[in-house]
Amino acid sequence: MFDVFIYLSDNALKFSIMPKYFSLIILFLLASINTVQAQFGFSHEVGVIAGPVAFQSDYGVRHDFKTNAGNTGIGVGLVHYLNFSYRADCNCYTPETYFNDHFKLRSEISYSKTKLNHFGEWVTPEKLAKSEESRKLKAMEGSTAVTDIGMQLEFFPLSIRDFAATDGSFAPFISLGGHFSFYNPDVSTSYGNGKLIEDNVFSPKYWVPSDGEAHGFTNNGGSVWSVVASVGTRYKLTPLSDLMLDLRGQYYFSNWVDGLNPNPAVYKENKANDWNIWLNFGYIYYLD
Repeated sequence: MFDVFIYLSDNALKFSIMPKYFSLIILFLLASINTVQAQFGFSHEVGVIAGPVAFQSDYGVRHDFKTNAGNTGIGVGLVHYLNFSYRADCNCYTPETYFNDHFKLRSEISYSKTKLNHFGEWVTPEKLAKSEESRKLKAMEGSTAVTDIGMQLEFFPLSIRDFAATDGSFAPFISLGGHFSFYNPDVSTSYGNGKLIEDNVFSPKYWVPSDGEAHGFTNNGGSVWSVVASVGTRYKLTPLSDLMLDLRGQYYFSNWVDGLNPNPAVYKENKANDWNIWLNFGYIYYLD
């Protein structure tokens, strides 16, 4: 792995970006795509996506509107599709099968960053006026940056060929897939002198050791698998371009993505891994 150093107040913050094998993964995927295309034939689509990300984490209260609205960031990405209904090498349709006319394979590399704070019943003005622990919670600040690479299989209930031939038409879809995610959390506090190493500036809930870490918080980055599911639609803008609207949910197989993970053996309410909801707006172009 390679490291990047940032110097703030004469202290080096060292974090891992992503494994050195990342480029090898990309090369392997490209080689696999070229091999499959040579054997079976299909066409390519490329696009860009962007939109708000609501991160569901250990900050705030579950099912709380202020938490969901407040812990929202932004995500951007590049997408690539394999269109099995059309062959670019011969400018012709592929054999008319159900799979070719109703499925596309989507590859994606994306990046999102979300600022995180505590909201909800434990940090109301009344609680803050009476409770030091509430003031410690309110003073906690965090963020997480996540880079994703992965694939999803998209299912279109309506004919992909009919959609491609009709400007102004819609093509709803659902999808399911898996991503490999690289995350970099940042946890801090403005309470007291703002030093993480002092237990009196943190709620005891986050000071107890948890899941191999010295405390229930960490600024160490890592990587994790995640499962992705979405529902959306395309709009045929021109013969060679679409607009896309996509509502996606992503579940991480880790509770450290946000940098917080109170010991689940002690704090029973800490029972869910991190996840997010991402509303994507996209533009897709067909490579002729």
